[in-house]
Amino acid sequence: MNKGDLAGKRMVVTAGGTQEPIDPVRHIGNRSSGRMGYALAEAARDRGAEVKLITAPASLPEPAGVEVVHVRTAAQMKKAVDEAVTTADALIMAAAVADYQPKEVARTKIKKDSPSLTLELIRTPDILAEVKGKFLKVGFAAESLFTRAAMLPRVELTRPERAIGTSTIAAMQSGLVFGYVGLIEGIIARIQQELGEKARVVATGGYAELIAKETSVIDVVNTDLTLIGLRLIYLMNQA
Repeated sequence: MNKGDLAGKRMVVTAGGTQEPIDPVRHIGNRSSGRMGYALAEAARDRGAEVKLITAPASLPEPAGVEVVHVRTAAQMKKAVDEAVTTADALIMAAAVADYQPKEVARTKIKKDSPSLTLELIRTPDILAEVKGKFLKVGFAAESLFTRAAMLPRVELTRPERAIGTSTIAAMQSGLVFGYVGLIEGIIARIQQELGEKARVVATGGYAELIAKETSVIDVVNTDLTLIGLRLIYLMNQA
């Protein structure tokens, strides 16, 4: 029996990207792989927690020692979460839940008879905002390049000779767009300056290995976690 620091705690973790049906064969989805939620579920299990993983479609093996509930839509995930948190100590919403769903779902496959197609979308339920109960609640929000860039501290940068991700479309596979290596180094330098000490830098994401080859500021590459997931694990270790 695991006697980790989370022994006796019940945790609910969501993962994957929900799929909102348009017709029987098409849906509105996103690029979430589910890897962050699965990694968090496994980390909580390894620290002794009793874990329930509620997952939207993901091409990942089910984690051993974790109760897994499969759902597809945002509505199904909300129902599963509401049922699971009645005895939970913590809810970690790592799933990429669709913000909108088609107002009407066609009963048969929509034919390509028209040169255009208009879909009316309505909001999906905000699971984290609507969930009831006194337990720890952790949520995430994905942002695009320009929104995130506007939030970063300004640093003095020197344009490097080589760039990573010169094609924006190609660079978006990991969910974060990496520009110049100098930007990464500048951000890390600012963070370590604010900490007052040298921090151990772990790189993750689709371009982590490429970036690590171009700079000396990265100590470890771990592509099984996302940056938000690493932040959560850091906070859990501080508790």
